[in-house]
Amino acid sequence: METCKTPAELRSHVKWLRKQGLSIAFVPTMGYLHAGHMELVHRAAQVADRVIVSIFVNPTQFGDPRDLETYPRDVVHDLAVLKAADVEAVFLPAAEDIYPEGSETIVETMRLATILHGEVREGHFRGVATVVAKLFNIVQPEYALFGEKDYQQLQVIRQMVRDLHIPLEIIGCPTVREPDGLALSSRNVRLSPEDRTAALVLNRSLCHAEALVARGATVEQIVAEVTAMIAAEPRATLRAVDVTEAVTLRPVSGKPNGPIAIMISAEFGGVLLIDQREATP
Repeated sequence: METCKTPAELRSHVKWLRKQGLSIAFVPTMGYLHAGHMELVHRAAQVADRVIVSIFVNPTQFGDPRDLETYPRDVVHDLAVLKAADVEAVFLPAAEDIYPEGSETIVETMRLATILHGEVREGHFRGVATVVAKLFNIVQPEYALFGEKDYQQLQVIRQMVRDLHIPLEIIGCPTVREPDGLALSSRNVRLSPEDRTAALVLNRSLCHAEALVARGATVEQIVAEVTAMIAAEPRATLRAVDVTEAVTLRPVSGKPNGPIAIMISAEFGGVLLIDQREATP
């Protein structure tokens, strides 16, 4: 497994792979890898000849410097599990390699980046789109894989790829969960035992919302009941419950007549968690 620390090193290795006629699937991560990340890696190996993974904690998508400082990191573990998964190369750039001195170009989806979760975390999706565009330009894969748990992020990236005519396919993969239903997240390690138990309310709320959709409930009823369920958990601080059209994330009201996305963001002991569910009436 190659470990590349600069864009030039990674591009050189990609050039060598291209000379052999090999296709590439790319999995961008911020490290502290868990089973959800590895599911993306395994799926990537099914669609392309070689898999490249990046590990980069992107500073421009963090609004709170403390959140950036406390984001969990374990590169030694990450490299070991990626090597065991037969990953071709890992890209481990420094911030100054991704954002050289004097950088001033950003990438932003004007509508998708400023609604829903983007209202809670101003500038977050601008940072995501900018770094992902840079990584795509460096790696130039045929495929890139992302988890559906970060549902709005996935739609932002799909929109960016369409708008900029980036020649690759975005593959979304289902959320991987613990046996008790908690969505896997690198942030989960920061939860106290009590907050981890409390965070199970997210999955329970989404299961209830899905059942409401099946029974013909209105969007307003879904939002009200999910909000009440989370409010009933004393350790949870609800940030947002959003119900939109799936994929487009456009507003929807009344009884849904097509697939919808239900997205929740909430804090537990100061740790922000998100979860989502697509549901069809």
